[in-house]
Parts: sequence; C-alpha cells; structure tokens
Amino acid sequence: MQNVKSIRPFIGSQNFEESRNFYKDLGFEEIILEPKLSLFTWQSINFYLQDAYVQDWVDNTMLFIEVENTDDFWEHLLSLNLTEKYKNVKLTPARTMPWGKECFVHDPAGILWHFGEFFKQ
Repeated sequence: MQNVKSIRPFIGSQNFEESRNFYKDLGFEEIILEPKLSLFTWQSINFYLQDAYVQDWVDNTMLFIEVENTDDFWEHLLSLNLTEKYKNVKLTPARTMPWGKECFVHDPAGILWHFGEFFKQ
C-alpha cells in the first residue's frame, strides 16, 4: 500500500484577484500554476485556488486547519485587519466545544475556514 503524503483541496473564488490577495494576507504563499489556478501553501497546509465560482459549491465548502493554540491564532487573525481590507470577510471568535476549540473565517467568496485545536484525550 502507498504512503499518503498530502491532501490538496480545490476551492473556488468569486473574485480571483481578491481571493489571491486575501490568502496572501492571511499568511499563505502563492505559487501561480496557470492564469486561473494557484497553489497556496503555509507550512504543511496546501490548497488550490481556482478562478471558478459555483455558488452552491462555495456556499457548502468548509475546511479545518488544526493550530497549536486557537486563542493565539485568533489574536493573529485580528491583527491582520482582514474585515477592514475585504468587504465580505467575516471573523467569528473562538468557541469551546466538547472536542476542542475553534474560531472561524469566511473568505471573500464565503468559504468557511475553521481554525482550531483538539483537546488532549
């Protein structure tokens, strides 16, 4: 059996340039692959951003990134002033769940990102 090395989801964008700038501001590095497709990387996290928008698809896309400390990551998010720079970006503060803690970011197209940590069992 092969060893699995990574997962790289494809996500859409309503305004490709705005989304590209948003993800760079968030902390990702962009690698342009084609005029309408970029790979975004941040440490071991990778995803493809497409210049493609299907509202039902984007409205139902959620991604979870595990972070070391949700509260610290939340403070980092606030320091980026994303809601001032991008009209449709929404930030939702951390909440504690039975399994851990997470905060939320809606990107310019409405894709929901969860940033959280799992409680140690």
